[in-house]
Amino acid sequence: MSDVAKLAGVSTMTVSRVLNDSANVTDDTRKRVNKAVEQLQYRRNEIARSLREQTSRQIGILIPNLYDPFFATCAHAISVVVKDHAYSMVLSTTDEDPRTEYEQANSMLRRGIDGLVVIPTSAVKGLPSLRDPEFAHLPIVTLDRPVEGSTYDRVLVQNKLGVELGVNHLIGLGHKHIAFFGPSGPVYTIRMRQQGYRDAMMSKGLRPEVILVSDVLRDTQTALREVLALRHPPTALFAANNLITRHLLHSLHALGLHPPAPLALVGFDDFESADLLRITVVRQPAESMGRLAGELLFARLAKGGLDAPTKKMMLSVELVVRGSCGSNA
Repeated sequence: MSDVAKLAGVSTMTVSRVLNDSANVTDDTRKRVNKAVEQLQYRRNEIARSLREQTSRQIGILIPNLYDPFFATCAHAISVVVKDHAYSMVLSTTDEDPRTEYEQANSMLRRGIDGLVVIPTSAVKGLPSLRDPEFAHLPIVTLDRPVEGSTYDRVLVQNKLGVELGVNHLIGLGHKHIAFFGPSGPVYTIRMRQQGYRDAMMSKGLRPEVILVSDVLRDTQTALREVLALRHPPTALFAANNLITRHLLHSLHALGLHPPAPLALVGFDDFESADLLRITVVRQPAESMGRLAGELLFARLAKGGLDAPTKKMMLSVELVVRGSCGSNA
């Protein structure tokens, strides 16, 4: 910085003001400093600045994976907000493992992140979590799922209501045997969606049939064959997320079946090419969710971090009717 100041004929304080885009610098001085910066190829030491200012201007983003379009869309929307506030981001994945989540969050904490947006895993008794004391002074916003038992800001959607919309639509089309396919595990969103399915079926006097599978395609294929071999097989399927929807589509295709006949299909989550395949879905506003989570975090940072009241945001979902349910209404 002193080399830049010497070449531009100004003080180091003036160089600092130019680099920080201060208004207290004349246009002529600003041009001279910027020319010197370019000529010397000067790059500010961000580590030194973060030590001096006690802020890294970095935000952590922690999501389960990047191959699920929903998670990827959320992460991208958060990153846009981060850039708009002239921050950088540190992105990592947890693979739905609480131990990995804790380790990655701790690593980000050691790097001095100013805040964290996280799509959390399900807590497991006996394992460390984001509720542990080391995160007590870190502004955290949870997205899609809460960290249960915490006071973190959260952005959720109407999971239960969304499934009720989809299942009631199928019931309205005359279906009485509707099977729910979802991933195994205690994930909050799947629990809520399963509850919405059960409530919708039982409110009409119908028997719920929940099939839980892993994220491996082969498991969905096996489960679908077994359920179709029953004496009274389902006439419609509800998929709990877009991964299960895609696995069901692959499995149905392998069996020579193409919704809506003989099986209707509705999935939770829209995804690329779902419109081309005419898949009826419950759409959640992934981009809006990510953007809102980012803005909540920066609003909290602007107010000094942890003193502001907890904000709980619930966004609506919508049923997008295409052809796979047997109705184009």
